Amino acid sequence: MVNSIRGFAKENRIIRRNHFNTICYMDNSHHGFPGKNKIADVREIIASQVHRTPALTCASLNEITGSFLFFKCENFQKGGAFKFRGASHAVITLSREDAVRGVATHSSGNHAQALALAASMRGIKAHIVMPENAPKIKVAAVESYGGIIRFCRPTLPDRESTLLEVIEECGATEIHPYNDYRIIAGQASAAAELYEDTPLLDCLVVPVGGGGLLSGSILSTRYFSPGTKVFGAEPEQANDAWESFQKQKLIPVRNPNTIADGLRTSLGSLTFPIIMEGAEDILTVSEDAIIRAMQLIWERMKIVVEPSAATVLAAVIEHPLHFAGKNTGLILSGGNVDLYRLPWLDRTITNH
Repeated sequence: MVNSIRGFAKENRIIRRNHFNTICYMDNSHHGFPGKNKIADVREIIASQVHRTPALTCASLNEITGSFLFFKCENFQKGGAFKFRGASHAVITLSREDAVRGVATHSSGNHAQALALAASMRGIKAHIVMPENAPKIKVAAVESYGGIIRFCRPTLPDRESTLLEVIEECGATEIHPYNDYRIIAGQASAAAELYEDTPLLDCLVVPVGGGGLLSGSILSTRYFSPGTKVFGAEPEQANDAWESFQKQKLIPVRNPNTIADGLRTSLGSLTFPIIMEGAEDILTVSEDAIIRAMQLIWERMKIVVEPSAATVLAAVIEHPLHFAGKNTGLILSGGNVDLYRLPWLDRTITNH
């Protein structure tokens, strides 16, 4: 059984001691992390364009995990993923002079779709560099939103060098998928909404690839729910965030080989310090756990999520001691999946 719990939280909130001790967050996003007032302003700026997605509960998944789960359904967002929040903010706030030259980015899919859609809503061009192994459904979506695609080899250096070529040719403004305070502030709005729409959360679990959603969620936690512990969920086979967190230095991803295609990127220079200071831990999950979690969400909640989104439930299942008996928020990051290549049809996994 799935239930919507919007509006339940306000009368149930209590104040807890802030477990953040070291970061100073500033409202001037050119010189520091987006502050509380900045994130509030961003929410107003993008409110007319983004969906305020629902928070859902599922009794059977609570029973399976031994936790009280609250799912923030960004799979219902425009463009099918949370990425539209940051992309919308970045495009809306472009100057007229910059907007006329269009925008450009590199992305494996969801940011590409989000930026193409946001650009089309403002009536400007979006130049998208995509790896040649990007899922066909995401390529088709970018094209449907009017994005101008250039393919490259599926490595970060190739993506970045191809993007530089595009920018030199057309003068477009780069909108990085995650290493941009405009993007981080936009992504922060998802967790901010969740905190308004739920009882006080003990934990929040967020997928981590480049870190835009996780770092934005950490900032919203700092400002709006400081007693909540934030965990990143990452595939074992693309575990640069876990490795960076453990070694306390930025380590790029090497040959990621995960079904969670949205999480194959490395952390950025802006997202990494926020994550280092504000995350409780980075939890890695196996490929089988991602597939099992994705199937459970489809079967028990009757909603469509992609593998990257399923990592959060996989983390709760594979690391139960962190979440047993606790109110736990899970951000389902997106629902852009090829219905003809469902992973439980492609491989054998342990029955649940």
